[in-house]
Amino acid sequence: MATTDLPSGRSGSRTTGSTPHADAPHRGRGAVVAVKNLFVAESSTFYTILGVTLFLVVFGVVMVLSSSSVEQYAATHDFFGAASRQGLYAVLGVPLMLVASRVPARMWRKWAMRILFAALVLQLLVFTPLGLDIQGNRNWIELGSFTAQPSEVVKLGLALGIGAILHVKRDKLDDWKEVFVPVGIASVLALGFVVLGGDQGTAMIMVILVFGALYVGGARARHLLVGIVAMLVVLPFVTMASSSRQYRINAWLSGCTDSNQYQDLCWQPVHGMWALASGGVFGVGLGNSKAKWSWLPEADNDYIFAIIGEELGLIGAVVVLALFVVLAVSMVKVVRQSTDPFVRTVTGAIMAWIIGQALVNIAVVLGLLPVLGVPLPLISAGGSALIMTLVAIGVVLSFARDLPGKNGQVPAPQNGVLR
Repeated sequence: MATTDLPSGRSGSRTTGSTPHADAPHRGRGAVVAVKNLFVAESSTFYTILGVTLFLVVFGVVMVLSSSSVEQYAATHDFFGAASRQGLYAVLGVPLMLVASRVPARMWRKWAMRILFAALVLQLLVFTPLGLDIQGNRNWIELGSFTAQPSEVVKLGLALGIGAILHVKRDKLDDWKEVFVPVGIASVLALGFVVLGGDQGTAMIMVILVFGALYVGGARARHLLVGIVAMLVVLPFVTMASSSRQYRINAWLSGCTDSNQYQDLCWQPVHGMWALASGGVFGVGLGNSKAKWSWLPEADNDYIFAIIGEELGLIGAVVVLALFVVLAVSMVKVVRQSTDPFVRTVTGAIMAWIIGQALVNIAVVLGLLPVLGVPLPLISAGGSALIMTLVAIGVVLSFARDLPGKNGQVPAPQNGVLR
């Protein structure tokens, strides 16, 4: 076909050369497209998890500001001290989450055991001169003005490690020795190091993580039942090993009816319940809490849900619960749509960790469990917990990017069975 001559001697055919002015817009558009594609995913589940997570993080910074402002001013004459730190942790954690979401599942699987080993070594540092004892728990390390909680890294390492083990043993799940021996060694080491530091609350969350990973990973129900029974047998001995834990549990079992315990063990749970009760349905208004005026210990951390209930009422508390439910449902979708045993197991472990910890924290505030010192994920003040929770969610987001059943499609059956 002949080409048609155009004005100024230009041809309709494509020329090999181009002017800088013609290339510049194309390069500009290419750069924009490259940046947009950096964090693009086709899965709607990806956007749901990301949106809920970002909302909870921003909401958490606001509630940390509200719940900590009075005590921060009393201590440092700076209303925004704790909130500024929480905002900084969020600024660090969110990019790490997005970077983690770009790592392929095969890379997480390849590095899983190395991450677990590094996390265990990091946890051992709490027993060195770097270790820091806070309220009877030696579960922190201190480097100058910087403090960190290695057990938060151990949670992620344990989730990845169990996922890698079950991926290798995926054809041997009927043999309990093939599954529970390697998983048991990894879990006992992780739990043992944390319990030796005196942090039973974190250890409880790690137990939930382990059983959540095993259940989603395909471990047989009869084997899980044996493991649960073993944990129930060991739990009383671990609890009774600490006199402070015994006193807290006894006070909780008595319903804090002993007036002698009001000024001591029952002060925090009682004032937490009073804060919730005073909120009513609609709350007293954001920033108007009375409990945060040095009446409620750890108002910006373990008991921040009580401040949420007081300031935002029943409606605010239910919204927070609903957001965690949405997060859980979205992670269940990742589990159901994936055919990779590693992806399913790790997602199940992270879901059990985050949702389980949220439920434990809320149960403590409601008086359904004794005080355990467990923060509310993504909301409570604390850098290590927030950053590692965001990285863990980033791992799930990386799985959600490459699901076989995107946009609501169902994966194709394998061997006649829908996974």
